[in-house]
Amino acid sequence: MVGNREMSPFALLTPEQKSKLLRSRGTLSDEARSAFAYTWDFWARPEQLPPAGNWRIWLILAGRGWGKTRCLSEWVRAQIEAGHGRGGLIARTSADARDVMVEGESGLLAVCPPWNRPTYEPSKRRVTWPNGALVTLYTAEEADTLRGPQHSFLGCDELATWTGRDAWDQAQFGLRLGANPRIAIGTTPRPTELIKELVARKDVHVTKGSTWDNAQNLPEGFLQQLRDRYEGTRLGRQEIDAEILLDIPGALFTYAQIEAGRVKEAPPLTRIVVAIDPAVTSGEDSDETGIVVAGVDAAGELYVLEDASMKGSPDQWASRAIALYREYSADRIIGECNNGGDLIESVLRALDRNISYSTVRATRGKYVRAEPVSALYERGRAHHVGKKFAALEEQMCGFLPSMAKSPDRVDALVWAATELTVKNVEIQFFTATGPGGRMEGIV
Repeated sequence: MVGNREMSPFALLTPEQKSKLLRSRGTLSDEARSAFAYTWDFWARPEQLPPAGNWRIWLILAGRGWGKTRCLSEWVRAQIEAGHGRGGLIARTSADARDVMVEGESGLLAVCPPWNRPTYEPSKRRVTWPNGALVTLYTAEEADTLRGPQHSFLGCDELATWTGRDAWDQAQFGLRLGANPRIAIGTTPRPTELIKELVARKDVHVTKGSTWDNAQNLPEGFLQQLRDRYEGTRLGRQEIDAEILLDIPGALFTYAQIEAGRVKEAPPLTRIVVAIDPAVTSGEDSDETGIVVAGVDAAGELYVLEDASMKGSPDQWASRAIALYREYSADRIIGECNNGGDLIESVLRALDRNISYSTVRATRGKYVRAEPVSALYERGRAHHVGKKFAALEEQMCGFLPSMAKSPDRVDALVWAATELTVKNVEIQFFTATGPGGRMEGIV
C-alpha cells in the first residue's frame, strides 16, 4: 500500500533551497549548528522518511548502499523521541546487530545527538537512553529469545537473509505495547515466501529504491565497480536495483526449491569434497574458476557448505582450494579436466603433494549433467547452509538449456554433488504387475 508521505518543512525544500540553507550555517550558533547536523528531515531524501497513512509495517526494499541502515536507525531514534519506551532490533546475526545496527557508521550510536546519546551494554544486548527508554537486540538465529518480551516498535535488518521465519513469527506475538505498534524493515530483496507475502499485504507500505539513488554519497570507484561487474545481470538487478526476481521458466533450479531446503547448519557429514571447475585462462576478462565445498550425511542428503569461486591464476585458485580442503577436513579435491588436462593436479601437487585428489571428465553436456542434481533439489534432498550463496544461486536459477556461457559455479556444484550423491545412487529397473496392469520404471 503506497500512501502520501508526511513531509516536514525541510523535506519539502528544493535542492537549491537546501544549498542556500547550508551556506547560511556560518551565521548560526554552535548549538544551532549541532542541532542542524542531527536534523534527519533535512538530510534525508524524501523516500527515506517514514510514510504517511495507516500502515503497520514499513518495508524498505532497496539496493546496497541506498541508506537502509540509516533509515532504520533514524526511525528508531524518532520512536524513542516520540515517547515509545521499549523497542527491539532484530538482525540476522549478533555480529550484524552489534557492528551494523548499533556501532556502525549509520547505526544507533552514530545518529543520536550528544545531548541524547544512549548507552550500549553488549552483555545485556540492549541500548538505553537517558530517559530510561531502551531497545533490546535480537538475532534471527535465536528466535526463542523473542518469546516473552513486549515491544511498541521493531526494526528489522536484512529480513530476506534470515533463515526460516521463526524469529519473524515470534516477534509478531510480542508487538503489543502502545496504541499503534509498528515495524520498519530494511532489506535487499530476495524472492522468499515471507518477502512476497509482505509485499502483498494491505497494511504494509513498500518503499523501493536503487543503489543509484544514493550515488552522490557513494565513492565513484564503488559505483564504477557495480557498473562494470553487475549492471544488467540478475544479481545486479537484485542487489543494486532491488528487484524481487522470480523464477525463470525452463530454468533447471528455482529459488523456491533452494529456499525450501535451506538450513542454518549442517548435521554430521560422512564425506566432504572440494570441487573445482577451472577457467581456461586467468586474465582480467577470464571466466571465474568455480570452487564449491559440499558434503553428504548418512542419509544421503547433500549440503552445500561454501562457494569460494574466484578469478585468479592457477596458483591462486589452487591455494584457495587447498585452504578449504584443510579448513573443512575434506576427504578429497575433485577437478574437471576437460579444459585443464592435468593442470589442476599438477598445480595442486606443487602446493601440497599429500592431498587426496581425483579427476572427473565431462562426457555429456552441462545441462544433462546437472539434471540429476536438480532432481535432488526438487525432492528436498539438497540444502544450502546459510544465506551466503547469492552469486551461485543466481547462476543456478538462470541456468537454461540455451545458455552459451559456462556457469562456472554451477559446474563446480554439479561435480561436487555428482561425486557425493548422484554417481553413488544405484539405478534399478523393475517390472511389476498390479491392479493397473504391468508397470515398468526406475528406482
